Amino acid sequence: MYDSLYDRLPAFERATGLHVDVVDRLPHPELNARVKREFESGAADFDLISTHTKYAPSQATWLSPLDAELGAEIDDFLPQPRELSRIDGALLQVPRYLDVRLLYYRRDLLGGSSVTVPRTWDALIEAATTLTRPGIYGFLFPGRDSGLFGTFYELLVSAGGHLFDANLRPAFDDAAGVWAADRLAELHYRRGLTPRELPAWHYDEVSASFRRGEAAMVCDWPGSHHLYKARETCDVADRVGLALLPSGPAGIRAAYSGCHSFAIPRTARNRAGAVELLRDLTSTAAQLGEARRGAIPVRASALAQIRAEAAADPAEAHRWELLTRTQEAMIIPPRFAAYPECEDAIWHAVQRAMTGVVSPQAAVREGAQHIVALLARERLSPQPNTV
Repeated sequence: MYDSLYDRLPAFERATGLHVDVVDRLPHPELNARVKREFESGAADFDLISTHTKYAPSQATWLSPLDAELGAEIDDFLPQPRELSRIDGALLQVPRYLDVRLLYYRRDLLGGSSVTVPRTWDALIEAATTLTRPGIYGFLFPGRDSGLFGTFYELLVSAGGHLFDANLRPAFDDAAGVWAADRLAELHYRRGLTPRELPAWHYDEVSASFRRGEAAMVCDWPGSHHLYKARETCDVADRVGLALLPSGPAGIRAAYSGCHSFAIPRTARNRAGAVELLRDLTSTAAQLGEARRGAIPVRASALAQIRAEAAADPAEAHRWELLTRTQEAMIIPPRFAAYPECEDAIWHAVQRAMTGVVSPQAAVREGAQHIVALLARERLSPQPNTV
């Protein structure tokens, strides 16, 4: 999902005379771990880092305010992404795009009278059960890290549950949390509707498996949409349909969300160059380029243009209608410094239920107890989420 931004670097270098050294390309959990390790050791030598609105609070002490450099330019960014980019009032990151998932499904397998496109999570499990056969899995979802956490979070809220209460105490050790963990266990180890290797899979492996024609359904992000449209990257491109995420037993549809972003460390040696690169990577032109591949831009100027372009294409107009409706169901986890560790505790516990190591009841209890101990050790207040 970052490839189009790497493609911008040669032109940026020619225009500015600067040289961009790409230090590493890592999935966000590994990227977060490297950033933490290097800054804590005092060895960090980065001018610009890729981060996320949910992870930046854990990095806030290393990041520098950007209000002075962005000035009135920040007004072109949509209110919610702009607010999510602030920590204790300071603009510590600049958002790149907004993420919400849709359900991708095989139109040759679903949508007829025999198996309809599921509108609820329980209906999805039943459809996946019907469609699973040798060579085809019913439904794919990331089996680890943030991807697994996000699926659990969507299920939890769709059942009427919450991650935390108003005092930042874990609130998912209840009937809704047990139901959410139980649905994941049902999909993976009980009914075998997913690959055995799923607990090792991130987003990319899940997406690639569906695009090879190995699954009936998957949930994926807008930044990957272009991969589903081309025969070169999707063996079933002519058979892909899109739908809203399912709702849960509480009648709620929940879409885990946030913004990828860029930030400049306080220790940046070439701050001026970093500001130029940050502006280029989050410019209207960059966001339009990503939007044409499927992403949801966070600049009002880019969003208006891509919506106008999509209006002429019925398939794209339909996708934007689904994305607009999904944005109304966005859920954003609380923002505080210890959040990444809380997310880790939850997905590790949920994975144990998903693979049948412990019961769903034990899993949510373990996750909650781990977080209680973690927050007792490092008590921090969450940032408000302004919707």
